[in-house]
Amino acid sequence: MTAQPAQPAQPAQPAHLERSGPETARAMGVPPFKPSLVKAVFSDVTRMHVSRSAVWAAGSVTRTVLTEIIDGARRAAEAEARKKLVPGDLLSAIDRNVELEVGAEWYAHSPTFHGLTGVVHDSGGAVVPPRRRGRSRRPSAVVGAHRFEAGVRRLLRSRGTTAVPAMVRDLDGIASVFLTDLARDAAMVVREGGVRRFGTVTALLPGQPAPLPVPEGALRALTARRGDGRTIGRDDVLAATAMQLFGGDLRRRALTEAREETRHTWAGVPHDRARR
Repeated sequence: MTAQPAQPAQPAQPAHLERSGPETARAMGVPPFKPSLVKAVFSDVTRMHVSRSAVWAAGSVTRTVLTEIIDGARRAAEAEARKKLVPGDLLSAIDRNVELEVGAEWYAHSPTFHGLTGVVHDSGGAVVPPRRRGRSRRPSAVVGAHRFEAGVRRLLRSRGTTAVPAMVRDLDGIASVFLTDLARDAAMVVREGGVRRFGTVTALLPGQPAPLPVPEGALRALTARRGDGRTIGRDDVLAATAMQLFGGDLRRRALTEAREETRHTWAGVPHDRARR
């Protein structure tokens, strides 16, 4: 038998990266809200299929929003020489930046916001008591807010801060309500085949330049939906994000980071094919 020539040594193959593993996380860090949790929120509001890229996009947007809220609250705490965040810091952050006013359903539930929402009267002038939490077979955004505690605490640690239990509870609630609204709007985008209108509010702070406007073409591109009517894809979540967030820097950053997150996480995999 003729001897075969020695084969040249093959270069070591890089280890396979799990699409949802920490190796794929960008500089912004590992998503604090597990994809399984994000997916569960979608399941609470719709029976549609949800692509994996949609789950990652929704988790990325929620992280961006919560990070901005925490950073705003941290600046308020630092102004009073405190390291631990309290609910008052949350109110200060929202007061300084109207873009952070998200998850409004939580405001009627949390004692932190009672002074802001005011007292509701009926047609006869009597005070309407706040709604009590009721039991439900399917968790609502308010009842299911406790699911976000671990992610909120991870996010707080990543920002180099801590918070009192009441503040953690408020961040839980805002994250839960925001993500639930995001999932609901993404499902609506699929049902209606696109988006007709986006709201825009520009928040100006003293001494700071006005933020650059969101390019009209970027929002217009989200109105032309592609894909079937049974699956929520990444672009549906991006369209829902543009509906949920006021126009300005937060909306722009949330959209950019969600696109980058899914582009790096799903490189080479068409995002709408990555279903659950």
